Amino acid sequence: MDGTCLEFAGKATPRSAAMNEVEELSLIRRAQEGDRSAFDALIRLYDQNVLRLALQVVGSPEEARDLYQEAFLKVYRSIRHFRSEAKFSTWLYRVVMNVCLDHLRRQHTRKEVQVPMVEEGEPEFFQTVPDDRPTLDPERTTHSKEIGQRIQVALDRLNPRERMVFELKHYQGLKLRAIGEICNTSEQTVKNCLFRATQKLRVELGDLA
Repeated sequence: MDGTCLEFAGKATPRSAAMNEVEELSLIRRAQEGDRSAFDALIRLYDQNVLRLALQVVGSPEEARDLYQEAFLKVYRSIRHFRSEAKFSTWLYRVVMNVCLDHLRRQHTRKEVQVPMVEEGEPEFFQTVPDDRPTLDPERTTHSKEIGQRIQVALDRLNPRERMVFELKHYQGLKLRAIGEICNTSEQTVKNCLFRATQKLRVELGDLA
């Protein structure tokens, strides 16, 4: 396995629609015993979410694919250490998060943005950003691309942990408690981290609101 490139074909299938927890546990046990087909089937349940997360982190399809490969290679090498007391998805996302955090730390050189505190209960920042999805109007399409680039630059200026928490919440749709389990920290700590990230993005992108 070492030195080879992992490839997982096909689209991800939601676990709830494809198999139950008992069936997933059976795949995990077979994968732990060295069954490559079981490992491939197991990973296909999550591969598109992992690739999507990596793409949101780096913005480059090529780099995202590299992170995707690195993450699943680590999963393959360490799956024997997985214990079924925890959810497999939590363990998997923790591996992926660590790979992405390492990448962000290597890339992160910009000075963090300092932001003012705002009153709790204000609307979620991205709810105030106008919907400029591409249409047949070339001018609006160009404007939408510019907004996307602005958002990517703003995300790049978050520190690695803030970036990952924001990605897991807003792009992966995970609950704060689940993110806390992945990050091995409390739900309140995740909430505070997400709050700081949101306020920094508010400063960077305030003129879009």
